[in-house]
Amino acid sequence: MKTSRVWKLGADVDTDALAPGLYMKNGIDVIAQHCLEAVRPDFADGVRAGDVLVAGPNFGIGSSREQAAGVLVHLGVRAVIAPSFSGLFFRNAFNLGLLLLTCPEAEQLQDGDAVTLLPAGVQRGDGILLACQPIPDFLMNMIHAGGLMNVLKQRSQGKSHA
Repeated sequence: MKTSRVWKLGADVDTDALAPGLYMKNGIDVIAQHCLEAVRPDFADGVRAGDVLVAGPNFGIGSSREQAAGVLVHLGVRAVIAPSFSGLFFRNAFNLGLLLLTCPEAEQLQDGDAVTLLPAGVQRGDGILLACQPIPDFLMNMIHAGGLMNVLKQRSQGKSHA
């Protein structure tokens, strides 16, 4: 199984930290260069495909800007693990193919930890499993397809039963 490196954040990370308003007139590639610069200046340059974000409660609060989830997809973030998410961010993330794991014990994970994402939760490097809320099949189908638009394309071409 594939392990992922943890990038740890605090609580109440808002959409302006993820996709700063100053850069919204630009494309996703430019916005991504400034992702989380206010709270983790090392993030945009240091994150690697397959890494995960771990945060405190209320991840993604703020505006409904889709780019807040889009930059994480663009940067290759595999998942965001937090005790709770903003409803708008939650839906935008799945629509764009970004996995969100609602995990009450997420804050036990530390920056730089290696974790494995399992159907039942997140397994730490020491073997401890942190349980996450189950994700409905229709949302997992979106993740596997790479987002809602891909699900709709597959349906229109008769390639999916979801």
